[in-house]
Amino acid sequence: MKLEPGMSALVTGGGSGIGKALCIALAHKGLFVTVVDFSEEHGGQVASFVQKGSSQIHGDSKVPSAMFIKCDVTDADALAAAFGKHVNLYGGLDVCINCAGFVNKSLVYDDTSNGTKTWRRAVNVNLVAVIDGTRIATQMMRAQKKPGAIINIGSVAGLYPMHYEPIYSGTKGGVIMFTRSLAPLKRHGIRVNVICPEFVQTNMGEQVNRVLVDALGGFLKMEDVINGAFELIEDESKAGACLWISKRRGMVYWPTSEEEKKYLVYATKSKMTVTKNRFPSIQTPEFFEKITVHTLSHNFRNATRIDRVRLRLPMEPHSALVKIIYAGVNASDVNFTSGRYFSGNAKEASAHLPFDAGFEAVGIVASVGDSVRHIKVGTAVALMTFGGYAEFTVVPAKHLLLVPRPDPEVVAMLTSGLTASISLEKSGQMTSGQVILVTAAAGGTGQFAVQLAKLAGNKVIATCGGGNKAALLASLGVDRVINYQHEKIKDVLKKEFPRGADIVYESVGAEMFDLCLNALAVRGRLIVIGMISQYQGKDGWMPRNYYGLCEKILGKSQTVAGFFLIQYADLWQKHLDKLFDLHASGKLKVSLDPKKFVGVASVADAVEHLHSGRSVGKVVVCMDPAYSQTLAKL
Repeated sequence: MKLEPGMSALVTGGGSGIGKALCIALAHKGLFVTVVDFSEEHGGQVASFVQKGSSQIHGDSKVPSAMFIKCDVTDADALAAAFGKHVNLYGGLDVCINCAGFVNKSLVYDDTSNGTKTWRRAVNVNLVAVIDGTRIATQMMRAQKKPGAIINIGSVAGLYPMHYEPIYSGTKGGVIMFTRSLAPLKRHGIRVNVICPEFVQTNMGEQVNRVLVDALGGFLKMEDVINGAFELIEDESKAGACLWISKRRGMVYWPTSEEEKKYLVYATKSKMTVTKNRFPSIQTPEFFEKITVHTLSHNFRNATRIDRVRLRLPMEPHSALVKIIYAGVNASDVNFTSGRYFSGNAKEASAHLPFDAGFEAVGIVASVGDSVRHIKVGTAVALMTFGGYAEFTVVPAKHLLLVPRPDPEVVAMLTSGLTASISLEKSGQMTSGQVILVTAAAGGTGQFAVQLAKLAGNKVIATCGGGNKAALLASLGVDRVINYQHEKIKDVLKKEFPRGADIVYESVGAEMFDLCLNALAVRGRLIVIGMISQYQGKDGWMPRNYYGLCEKILGKSQTVAGFFLIQYADLWQKHLDKLFDLHASGKLKVSLDPKKFVGVASVADAVEHLHSGRSVGKVVVCMDPAYSQTLAKL
């Protein structure tokens, strides 16, 4: 739901702290705001401030841009009346923020009173009033039959125990679980989410022990909380979501999918059971062309040939025939043709000849075996099995990944995107507030690494060679682009980043690896996802000795982690879905190399172009331009 001028919002606890900041931020977006607060002095000041600041936006309006209502949110009748006044004045309710809060200054087990003014009031303000405000807002939003967003203000105190304030911790935990349980309201167009910031420098935040605040990295910026709230309001995919904001990790949705799997009783229906026939039918061919490796060599052109083969029918029961639309080109294609990915010596690797080349593609399912039930003919799929450089390929249906469309951007998300997404999470253990160095950053995988690092709230350094590549990286938001054609990487890192990089995403190898290891911070993590500079030597990929490696990483508690995508196959669909969502929401850009390669015969040219160092973005081959044009019209 995009926030637009003319919408309206009601904010409880809007007279101070986070509530006040949100009232002002919503007004800056052009919304009419009702400030609900127990303090007439503070609430009136906020409403007056909003009116003055919104005079240019709502200058001709017959209603005030802001209204203050004095209300004790624990008084159910008064709270309902406040909502009623808002709707009567502004004609509806688009956004509700339940922000009123109360901190009990004495421990509940030391409290000898009946709790009316202490712990019992904390429960009523922090939890009961939030439930009541949510209830009233949802009823009003459903009555007006328009989309609406409700944000409940939680706290990290609801995510983990706060021993010095158990009542506050318990009520905020209740707010979180109450909100998460309201995800089904999305079917009515109403999304209820909860935001859980760590400590912000407000009157309430100042009451927290400063030792604890400092241990968590200090106070959050108010703008971080505002940005988080706006993300929950505007992102249509968020319903029943809990957004945790901290100095240490940035914005993180809790629980993670891994945590959810531990307790979910009813797993969500697999996307593989709801595929639809969306694309034109495909005539099954008698013959098709594919790239076959006939000789082991790191020279792709010399190692391969184009074979015209007969399609074997009928299909195996558990297999699927896929028409390839786009295939992705990878630096490691030459490692595959040289037999480096087969175990054993050269003689044993030669025993696999001939074999199919290419290991990533997108296309349309043309036919399925009798035992395949979860995928229908006409389904768009991606595959990461050998045989991608072909017009058609037969694969076990269980290995197919579901995709929204068989577009070239999706090809880029496969080996390149998944390598970046999974390795930064698993091998790099990326959080936020870190310095991350990405080498060969304007390539197929580097472009994903820099963007995912930025989205996580990190400072990103990126290396490249060439003006066009530098321009691409700047457009992706990289904080420091180092074009090694104009400046020395080593000098820049030493001068501008003397503390070193917390994570290095390395794909070049040789001297670049040495440079990156020297630029790694104490307790830093260097992820090796490849070594393209070593693939095309005279004798192909030759091992290198890295003298003193153990001594270096021991002295600084560093980690050098290798990453090979095939060993994380169980995470492919999850991370692919994440990349789709980021791309669809405009948060992730996909850069494709502008040079066009069409048909099976162009594959060798595409591989050589990638290894020339001139490519910018992901290199792809269009296997069937006629069919891709048909898809473009859909």
